[in-house]
Amino acid sequence: MDQNQSLGENYANPKTCFFHVLFKAAALAFYILSALFFDSFVIIFVVTVVLAALDFWVVKNVSGRILVGLRWWNEINDLGESIWKFECLDQEALARMNKKDSWLFWWTLYLTAAAWIFLGIFSLIRFQADFLLVVGVCLSLSIANIIGFTKCRKDAKKQLQAFASQTIASRVTSTIQSAFSVV
Repeated sequence: MDQNQSLGENYANPKTCFFHVLFKAAALAFYILSALFFDSFVIIFVVTVVLAALDFWVVKNVSGRILVGLRWWNEINDLGESIWKFECLDQEALARMNKKDSWLFWWTLYLTAAAWIFLGIFSLIRFQADFLLVVGVCLSLSIANIIGFTKCRKDAKKQLQAFASQTIASRVTSTIQSAFSVV
């Protein structure tokens, strides 16, 4: 590695990547190490959940939009039904997204959920229902982002396919029209 190269040089958005990982790592590290420093379950619960909630918010509203060009939210309509809403960049902008940023986004999203599942199993084995509650809240937030962004990515792919089909149909139609207008 050259002296002038920095560690985050290959990332298009190193600050966003840093904060994308920071709150995940902070919540996990605090949860794992807190038993060494605190006897109070309330402190462990509150701080871990606040860190996980900060991670949820940063991923949903900042890093998802910047690193992969996706954003999701859920609304309740007048009938009380849950409606998923998706937003993505246009297809050109999505194609220009940095692959390393995208890789970091998706892998940390899934690895964090896997880590919470592992910690949940560990709490279950140790018969620690209270700590299982902490893990359940953190895992729920993590899975909500996974589901939201996965649905959003699928919706973006559908939009791309529809755009491609529409473009091809438009070209074929214009080619046919120009062929008959020459005659």
